[in-house]
Amino acid sequence: MVTRYEEDFKKSIVEMVKAGRRPDELSKEYGPSADSIRNWVKKYAPVEVNGESISADELKKLRKENAILKEELEILKRAAVLLTKH
Repeated sequence: MVTRYEEDFKKSIVEMVKAGRRPDELSKEYGPSADSIRNWVKKYAPVEVNGESISADELKKLRKENAILKEELEILKRAAVLLTKH
């Protein structure tokens, strides 16, 4: 069975890694694998974008949202063209 961890738990583990604790010792103490902890560190690592720092996870969500908005815009443009022809 796969264990799902809450975002707050993951972030607290990541903070402990940032504070100097090793993923393998946190794994023994809290349960998730050391590889999972390393993945969480990557996921929540800050990324510099236009002078702002956001997590890689937030960047991924923003890119997905941007793609959806671009698709919606194209649909609206096509609809506008169709409406002006009638």
